[in-house]
Amino acid sequence: MEEVRETSAWVARNSSHVTIDSSGLEKVVETMKESIPKVEWDYEGIHYFDNGPLTVQYLFVLDALNFCFWPDKDLNYDHLAKGLKEALLNDHSAFDADHLRKYTGPQLRELLKWPRSLPLEEERVRLLHEVGFELERSFEGKASKLVESCGKSAVKLVALVTRHFPGFRDHSMYKGHQVFLYKRAQIFAADLWGAFKGQGYGEFNDIGSITMFADYIVPAVLQQLGVLKYSSTLENAIRASSEIGAGTEEEVELRACSIFAVEKMRELLSIKCGKQVLSVELDLWLWSVGVQCPSLQHHRTLSIYY
Repeated sequence: MEEVRETSAWVARNSSHVTIDSSGLEKVVETMKESIPKVEWDYEGIHYFDNGPLTVQYLFVLDALNFCFWPDKDLNYDHLAKGLKEALLNDHSAFDADHLRKYTGPQLRELLKWPRSLPLEEERVRLLHEVGFELERSFEGKASKLVESCGKSAVKLVALVTRHFPGFRDHSMYKGHQVFLYKRAQIFAADLWGAFKGQGYGEFNDIGSITMFADYIVPAVLQQLGVLKYSSTLENAIRASSEIGAGTEEEVELRACSIFAVEKMRELLSIKCGKQVLSVELDLWLWSVGVQCPSLQHHRTLSIYY
């Protein structure tokens, strides 16, 4: 994940629209240092979990589809997680690789009990097909085999996922430099770690290498906390709910500066508290703050990556 950290740091140093306020960062860290917020994975109770390979299959399908909910104001991550959970409880073969290869848009909607077209529905179906095909071709149809082949390394798992599944290759060009973000590939490793509580399929000897997951919610929370500052042009675009194009300077900066800011937050907390703090834990806390704030305004970008 060093390429994620290094390229995000480069964006932060050369950013035109988003800056990191060091005093705001210090203030947040000061408020947290006595009691670093701990948020349990699945604190809402919305995910499928059976402590076995079927959970791994569920999480991989979930993270293949975990992007871009905002175009439908009623749809959110909870609908996806709960809908897939219920589908699997009703039919344990629902996410078998050969089934994933054949889903249509209407069938996916039926699976999730969603009454109308999903945002980027064709892309979601395409990614299900991609997951089913490649799992069948390279991993005996099982996401658990993919995880077993990483040798308890979250970094190797992210590399394997991005190598075999193009839909997880989340990177952009920024001012002539390639920037690596890898949100959904990293969150798959983090979901495994959280669901299995660092044991079994969730045991990784390098979970500290994973960065935060650059999405819509966390940048907005960091801005609200005074950690990120936006240019007036960007701030006005977000307030007006204007769409910000994927791969634009503004969009890349929002995501990359969030990664860099959380890395700085983690480093400061580690110094002040004298113990290691994981970016995964900080991300979960920031995300949980954001989803509990209905008035939070986030940027709007049509993307399959987050």
